[in-house]
Parts: sequence; C-alpha cells; structure tokens
Amino acid sequence: MDRIANFFASPAMKVVLLAFALIFPLIAGSEYQIYVMALAFIWAIAVYGLNIITGFCGQLNLAHGGFFAIGAYVVAILTVDHGWAFWPAFVASGVFSAVFGFLVGIVSLRLKEHYFAIFTLCVGFIIYLLLDKWEALTHGSLGIINIAPPEGFGLIDFTRTIPFYYLVLFFLVLAIVLVSRISSSLVGRTFLAIRISDDLAQSLGINLMRNKVLAFVLSTVYAGLAGGLYAGVVRFIGPAEAEVVHTFDIITYLLVGGIGTLMGPLVGTMAITWLTQAVQSFEEYRMIVFGPMLVLLVIFMPKGVVGTFLTWRGRRLASKAPAKEGQTRVGDSATSSKEASDNA
Repeated sequence: MDRIANFFASPAMKVVLLAFALIFPLIAGSEYQIYVMALAFIWAIAVYGLNIITGFCGQLNLAHGGFFAIGAYVVAILTVDHGWAFWPAFVASGVFSAVFGFLVGIVSLRLKEHYFAIFTLCVGFIIYLLLDKWEALTHGSLGIINIAPPEGFGLIDFTRTIPFYYLVLFFLVLAIVLVSRISSSLVGRTFLAIRISDDLAQSLGINLMRNKVLAFVLSTVYAGLAGGLYAGVVRFIGPAEAEVVHTFDIITYLLVGGIGTLMGPLVGTMAITWLTQAVQSFEEYRMIVFGPMLVLLVIFMPKGVVGTFLTWRGRRLASKAPAKEGQTRVGDSATSSKEASDNA
C-alpha cells in the first residue's frame, strides 16, 4: 500500500499521466472522445487559473467564467470582424484579459472574503450583460460564428481533431509547469501566507494589494487564454459562455480535485468530464445520479481527491516517523551496550 501511495505522489506518476495523454488518440474509441478530452484540457487550464487566486491566495473569484468568455470573444471579434489570424488574436486574448483583470482587481481586492466574492459575482453578470447587449461589438445574442481556427505549421493542420488535441495538451502542460514554478517560488509562498491570514502576511512585510492583484491577473490570463483556445476549436460562441454556471462548473472541478494542489485541477476536471459523459445516456435523469455523487464526494473528501490523498499520506508518514525513531534509538542503545561489554 505504501509503495502505491509513494508512486502516486512521485514524479513518475506525472510521467505516466503525460505518456497516457500522448497515446490517448491512439487508444480512443472514437474521434468524439478525443474532442471531449481536448475540451476537458481547455477547461483544466481555466481551472488552474482559478487555483492561483483561490487555491493559493484564498480569494474566491466568481467572475472567472466571465474572463473565460472575454478571452473567447477577443479571438472571435478580432478574427471575424477585423481579419486577424488566430495566433495574434490568441495573444491579444491573454493581454486583454490581463488588463481587464488588473482593472477589476485593483477595485475588488480592497474587499475581503464574501464581500469580494459578491463583488466578483456582480462583475461576472456585468460581463454577461455587455456581451449580450453590446450588439455593435459582440453581435449580441446571435453570437459570433466562423471563428478562425489556429493556423497550422507545415503539414500540421489544427482544424483536425487530433492535431488540435496535441496543441491543447501542449498548452496544458505549459500551464501546469508554470503553476508548479509559481507554487515553489517566493511569490507562491507569499500567496500562501496571504491565504492563511492577511494580518499575519502584512506583519511579515508582505504587500497585500500588490500580491493579490498579481494573483488575480495571473488567474485571468489563464482564463482568457483558455477561452481563446475554446473559441478556436468550437468556432462559435455566444453570451451564454459568460453565464455564472460556467464559473460554478470551474469551481466544482477545483473542489473535486483539491483546492491549492498541483494536480487537483486536472484530476477534478477529468473526473467530472468523463463522469458526465458516462451518465449522459440517462438524459434528463443524469443530474439525479451525478448530483448525489458530487455531494457525497464533497462530504467525505472535503479537500478533494488529491488533497485528501496527500493528507492521508502525510499522516501515515508522520505516524511512521516516531516508530522509526524509536527503532533507531533501540539500535543505538544495543550498539552502545555491546561496545561497553567489549571494552570491559
């Protein structure tokens, strides 16, 4: 059991997951499954963004789905209405999300706890209203169609499902690596200090506003870029992309996987996505099946799948440490007694 636990917590597990992701198109039963997995990867990128501001910094942003929609609309508007190629528009989606996130952050992050959450919920609703009512810019409730797909390189055509799958996988791996670097850096430790206590962090000389805004902007960049990729694969978007239900979906993925963990966003997104696909045959009854399962998971695993596993493993290692220490002391005492008798 300990060997299995150590394997799941080791870098080798990440290598196995990457290898499985690379060969998935070869073992998938249909092209539809590859398409679903690519969409799940896109949502996982957005979940990693929420994990930065909520999991690391402790600020619940209920406008995260709105920033996802902003990234998608930036790509759609620039490619359809202004004739941009996908890649410049994709970069612009990250830049615009960062700028808008900075403007929202410097206002909203002056609030704390549930006041901040309520404010961002209102921001998300405002984003939805702008996308729905500003017809001159966003095409209103009709949405935008014929969005330009990512341009390929040489013989690689990203309009096909498998090449696009690998493209999204590349961005997902890049997102995970960047989050890993952030979490192990001084900036990441600063975020964790803020999550524990604002007063404690401030007493240590941490600039609360600057670091909160930084975390907020990073999270919105993740959401915006994920939205840009989503627009490139779906090629049609509407104001519904900014509805708060998408934010709650992202929060659900994060809760199931484990808030503040490195692999939690990926595990939660994959688990919920494929569980939803598994019960899809129940049609209108699928939420009756899916809902209680989610409630039970949150009750018995409040730290998420990954968080609960890491907690269990930490307690097991901690319980073994005193036993090993006691065995070491007994061994040292026996050695000392033997040396004393030999000297006598």
